[in-house]
Amino acid sequence: MRRYLCLAIIVVVLLAVGYSAWWLRPQSPMNEALQAASSDGRVQVIDDRFLHFRPTNEQTPTGIILYPGGLVPAAAYAPLARELAEQGYPVWLVPMPLNLAVLGSGRAAEIIAAHPEVTDWILGGHSLGAAMAARFAFDHPSQLAGLVLLAGYPAANQPLTDSELPILSIYASEDGLATPETIRAYADRLPEHTLFVELAGGNHAQFGWYGLQDGDGTATITREEQQQNVLAVLEVFLRGL
Repeated sequence: MRRYLCLAIIVVVLLAVGYSAWWLRPQSPMNEALQAASSDGRVQVIDDRFLHFRPTNEQTPTGIILYPGGLVPAAAYAPLARELAEQGYPVWLVPMPLNLAVLGSGRAAEIIAAHPEVTDWILGGHSLGAAMAARFAFDHPSQLAGLVLLAGYPAANQPLTDSELPILSIYASEDGLATPETIRAYADRLPEHTLFVELAGGNHAQFGWYGLQDGDGTATITREEQQQNVLAVLEVFLRGL
């Protein structure tokens, strides 16, 4: 009997491990993302704990740190990071433990401490990464000059209602995960001066380059169009700082 009990426990453990591995399987960066993560004459990409996109010409004193969405590798946001770096902004994409930003919400502090040449820091994130960027802003408001939320919002127990940080919230009309209704419902967790921008025709997954996502809506614009719209809004926000 004891032997059978031990075997049963082993089977349960193996099933639990297998289910966890299946549930925690990450998305795969698309080829466009992998190509964007390579150095060229305009942007040097340094893969050393964090993915650092460094402009080869003159760079601004404003640095940008981006947290990835849940179960999405940081490299899936390489095209956006490259576009920003080509405009002179040094950008860091932050890999997360098990691809879950909730396990590494404080990692921006390491980058900030290691780069004193950057005088103003903008922290952004997508989905779960947006919530964890908001957590960092809640815990370390004096270290940031701005916050960017892509299809995400702060947790209920860490509202930024009284924050003086410039905050940009970009969301998409066809997002099936962070729906426009949800973004609007939780708008009271952000200060009144927050800039909210809805991308018509966009969805959740097209904020990155990792393919389709379960539960998401169907976009009516291309990924390239959504990315360019995100970039255009970011440019206006960054210039306004």
